[in-house]
Amino acid sequence: MTVLIEITISLAGISMGRKVYEMPLIFTAASCPLSTLTPFHLLLLSLSLSLDDPDATQQLVWLTDVPSTIEFIAAAEVAIIGFFQDLEIPIVSVFQSMVQQFQDVSFGISNNSEVLSYYNITGNTISLFRLVDNEQLNLEGADIESMDATKLSRFIHINSLRFVTEYNAMTVLGLFNTMIEIHLLLMMNKASPEYEENLHRYQTAAKLFQGKILFVLVDSSLKENGKVVSYFKLKETQLPALAIYRTLDDKWDTLSIAEVTVEQVQDFCEGFLKGKVLKENHKLEEKTPKEEL
Repeated sequence: MTVLIEITISLAGISMGRKVYEMPLIFTAASCPLSTLTPFHLLLLSLSLSLDDPDATQQLVWLTDVPSTIEFIAAAEVAIIGFFQDLEIPIVSVFQSMVQQFQDVSFGISNNSEVLSYYNITGNTISLFRLVDNEQLNLEGADIESMDATKLSRFIHINSLRFVTEYNAMTVLGLFNTMIEIHLLLMMNKASPEYEENLHRYQTAAKLFQGKILFVLVDSSLKENGKVVSYFKLKETQLPALAIYRTLDDKWDTLSIAEVTVEQVQDFCEGFLKGKVLKENHKLEEKTPKEEL
């Protein structure tokens, strides 16, 4: 038996805060078998249904002009936009499926020629924009053609760096694939009562060094993170602690702290940027064979 559904789409307003983006009129009163719907039709259907779905925690935003796209990117620590010249290719539905999977990432989509031109898009492309280092990472060409949900999910996990990025097996790949060479690690137990206040102050300090230092959080309660703590010659009794590391030459420094303060983090980072490193750590570094984090 063929199942028919009625799809009626006119000018659908898709909201983003107080800004409303309009989706151009595509078709009206179109009845068709569900099995014959293209990825584009399914995208439109999901967009229209999500507007009325109270359980949809976030929505895919339709971007129809350059100003709204610039505003969309600037408002999120991590934003991902599907720039599609062809809205009926399979990757469009794969892209749309990521929206609810990554609740802390903003997703947009555009086929507007001016928007694509502004961002130098010459073919179907998925771009990830990061505020922390102002990077634009593109998936295009053969990458798009071979992309599936697993590969796209991995790309987002690895490259979603923030003002404070939590260290894990996925994000470490992104951390060492950035142009920012200096990383600051806060090593502390996330289950500790002071965690939330310390994290808030750490995030505040991170914004002072945007584009200069990547701020990383290492949960010291996780067994798999023990290697990171030991790399910096720290013991459990010395935590929480800050560790600053330069990927170019493996120079590093540490500072045990009772709590995180913006002033303390700022002084520690500025001292390292000026070349001030504790002599004790230099000696340890010289005597200890190098190992990877």
